Amino acid sequence: MADKKNYYDILGVDKKASADEIKSAYRRLAKKYHPDLFATANESEKKEAETKFKEIQHAYGVLSDPQKKSAYDQFGSEDGPSMAGGGFNPFGGAGGFENMFSDIFDVFTGGGRNSHRTRTVNGDDIECVVNLTFKEACFGVKDKEISYNRLDTCPVCGGTGSKSPNGVKTCPKCGGSGVMEIIQRTPFGSMRTTTTCDQCRGEGKIITDRCTNCYGKGTVKTQKKLKINVPAGVDNGNTMTIRGEGCVAPRGKGGVNGNLFLIFKVAPHPLFIREGVNVSYELPITFMQAVLGDKITVPTVDGTTVIDIPAGTQNGTVIRVKGKGIKNLRKDSYGDVYIHIVVDIPKNLSLKQKNALNDIKETFSKANYDKVEKYNKTIKGI
Repeated sequence: MADKKNYYDILGVDKKASADEIKSAYRRLAKKYHPDLFATANESEKKEAETKFKEIQHAYGVLSDPQKKSAYDQFGSEDGPSMAGGGFNPFGGAGGFENMFSDIFDVFTGGGRNSHRTRTVNGDDIECVVNLTFKEACFGVKDKEISYNRLDTCPVCGGTGSKSPNGVKTCPKCGGSGVMEIIQRTPFGSMRTTTTCDQCRGEGKIITDRCTNCYGKGTVKTQKKLKINVPAGVDNGNTMTIRGEGCVAPRGKGGVNGNLFLIFKVAPHPLFIREGVNVSYELPITFMQAVLGDKITVPTVDGTTVIDIPAGTQNGTVIRVKGKGIKNLRKDSYGDVYIHIVVDIPKNLSLKQKNALNDIKETFSKANYDKVEKYNKTIKGI
């Protein structure tokens, strides 16, 4: 078995390896070959893993004990030069069987038997929708008040869950640690595991005189009001995080408040259509403005500006006004305004108007209608 093999080779370490290196190698191999991991394997694999696991245990039992390691290094046996006088038990004393299984426990739990701590639990996060007008989203707004519901510390008991200080007792089952140690006998010795105390549910305290306001929870639902500063340029779906303004941590869990996530919802504008930092809208112009051209005062995000309508402007023409859109949320720049021209063709003409247009019509030539002429040439070839 293990005593016929080189213990350093079994653990895969050099003879000059430190105690920490030996322990690290043992943990890695013990986790790899632990019998529990081969529960569904075939009998041959189970037997091989069990043999390997015992070899690893035995090797570590020797190399982790300074006295045994010294004897093994000098004489090739942990028993020393002779068995006279009864020798010693390779699993006895410091670094023996009990410590070895403590190290196995470390492998599967991440720490020693005293390393278990009640898990810290933070308060829940909260999502809150903040409604904004189009103007507020474009220019931002300071000290905008919002309100939302959250779990807060009970004002009656101060979060203890008890009517009085005497109503909170140390849990008699776990002694206030919040955990219980369970010792199980296995073919390899005693295995120690820890679990959350079922009497205090991991809090370490038991309330014997519950607060009538929070019913022992230590928290109550309240409406919270908060003033926030909304930056210029936020859009639908943008979020803002305010740390520590969420729900308080559950009683006895030692955590911190959760966070508040604000989700902005921007109301539509009656004219502007937003596309990121740019806005667009339709500008109707008269038939005569389109034909003869004009200068028109038009709205932008931050006021008005004058644009030039060139003579002969066609329906659907887009005029760009640079830098008059919405502020970029992340840098000091602004989007543009895109104005879509819609030529409003006159309807319900009087007889006099019709006659006047007919007179004008006779003065136009093919050169005045490039699109019509292009179309006529196209259909001739069909």
